[in-house]
Amino acid sequence: MRDRIHALYVKMGLPADVAGWATEALDVLGVAILAVVSYFVTQRILIRIIHKVVAKTESDWDDRLVKARFFRRISQVVPAMVIHVLTPLMFTTEGLVEWTQRAAELYMLAAVLATANLLLTVSLEIYNTYEIARRFPIHVYIQGVKILLAAAAAIIAVSILTGQHPLILLSGLGAMTAILLLISRDSIQGLVAGVQLVSNDMVRVGDWIEMPQEGADGDVIAITLHTVKVQNWDKTISTIPTYKLVSESFKNWRGMEQARGRRIKRAIYIDISTVQFCDQEMIDRLRQIELLREYIDSKGEELSAHNDAASGTAAMPINGRQLTNLGLFRQYVVHYLRNHSKINTKLTMIVRHLQPTEHGIPLQVYAFAANTDWVPYEGIQSDIFDHLLACLPEFGLEAFQTPSGQDAIAALAPLGD
Repeated sequence: MRDRIHALYVKMGLPADVAGWATEALDVLGVAILAVVSYFVTQRILIRIIHKVVAKTESDWDDRLVKARFFRRISQVVPAMVIHVLTPLMFTTEGLVEWTQRAAELYMLAAVLATANLLLTVSLEIYNTYEIARRFPIHVYIQGVKILLAAAAAIIAVSILTGQHPLILLSGLGAMTAILLLISRDSIQGLVAGVQLVSNDMVRVGDWIEMPQEGADGDVIAITLHTVKVQNWDKTISTIPTYKLVSESFKNWRGMEQARGRRIKRAIYIDISTVQFCDQEMIDRLRQIELLREYIDSKGEELSAHNDAASGTAAMPINGRQLTNLGLFRQYVVHYLRNHSKINTKLTMIVRHLQPTEHGIPLQVYAFAANTDWVPYEGIQSDIFDHLLACLPEFGLEAFQTPSGQDAIAALAPLGD
């Protein structure tokens, strides 16, 4: 057929060499037309059929592929395949056949690489819809695979252009290893650190972490190959190199959320001068508090039995065991917390005295709020201490407060008169 066309051009009066070029141009046009036809057939017929089939399925992953234009992207390989197959059949010029096929191969390589990256991205999106994605994020692995694919594609592209086998090129990379390691040091370091973070479950997307040396205090919103992004409580974004989360220390608050309890650790400083033994009038009055009634009765019987067995204890309270207002207040705080609906009583709960200081006796509350969210937690903690501070006068106690300037003025006022 090709010879007939060439002969027809010669009969039309064209020189033999011009007729050869005209025949070659016609071959190029024919291959181009077939490539365009194959593209439109694929896009307008096959892809539409695939989309209709996908629309009828109940699964979600194929819909995501359609939305990401995956099938249209992979169909772009078809015209290049047509050109690659028809070129040696249609062209006679050896150089034209070789470079046309190489161009088609490079195009197919780029299309396959882009499609593979798109498939990995969609796979990551699908994976992130499952609960396991919070416990075991694979974003770092996906990025690592993309880098490996890009490196492999680059080697294959050089192989296509040079006509050398890829293994020969790989064998020659030994001398360039140091340079490649220097260039890709951050990527390699980030990949290794990311794998350690994910494999050891050190941090997940959604975790609250603290890393003061990097100015980070907030929720992790992304873990990538090179960086971990943290949205701080003031809505700023801190970007931390991935490897620093492995080489340096940071605090992860995930354990608090999993335990369903956020720690309350705060002290009320009691004025030492207000601590005293309870007389019978105070005991009778405090016995009306429902949370203390049972304790006062049982403790009163215990102390009476002890004091009756001892000799000479009636003269002074100090000679026997007595109830104190601070001790009863401490027991009240314990019972109050145990009956508080917003305290997780399954976790550690302590009400204790700390070492007395120049500011009084610290009465520390150590408990866990059942709600770990910041705003509700602060509300629970504030409500508890509002109540406890208001209860102090009922026990004859006062909170210590450093004298202010107004206190000094009020104390010196009588002297001025």
